[in-house]
Amino acid sequence: MLNSKKLIRFVCLISIVSSVSSCEVLRTKSKAEELAAKKAPKSTPERRSVSSVRKTTVPVSANTRNLIKVARSYTGVPYRSGGNDERGIDCSGLLCNTFKEFGILLPRVSWQQSEFFPAIDIPNIRTGDLVFFSVNGKVVNHAGIVTEVRSENEVIFIHASTSKGVIEDNMMTNYWKARFASACRPNFSK
Repeated sequence: MLNSKKLIRFVCLISIVSSVSSCEVLRTKSKAEELAAKKAPKSTPERRSVSSVRKTTVPVSANTRNLIKVARSYTGVPYRSGGNDERGIDCSGLLCNTFKEFGILLPRVSWQQSEFFPAIDIPNIRTGDLVFFSVNGKVVNHAGIVTEVRSENEVIFIHASTSKGVIEDNMMTNYWKARFASACRPNFSK
């Protein structure tokens, strides 16, 4: 009888130790996951649905009209990676140059630009907002400025296309909707 009590205690002890160590493994894994999440760049986009855009009747401010006018002055400029002038420009360069006219110095990289102004939800998108895409599926690597919200199926934005240079496109096409990452609203007092 004594041996069976010792055996039961031993089995119970093993069960407790096993439970505690598996909890410790889970806790360690959670800490490791937390550290990995903290180290991960904020630029990894969470895909958002762009199926429902509301056409707003918010009047376009003078700053926004001027912003679009400056961006459109680059229409037709050829694409050049790292480009920053009329000889060639890329998407983040287009945003940098446009905002520089207003005394706002944006970061030079698209994913950093996507974190510069307050984020907005896609149904609230309006003229003058910045839109960001993940063309390669991993990080935000393309940017543009909304120039007009015509309807929920037609949201026009200006950007530097690698094949066509600075052009305006509809971000509600299947191509752009599938690559949409985020949007933000410029704050001209920044």
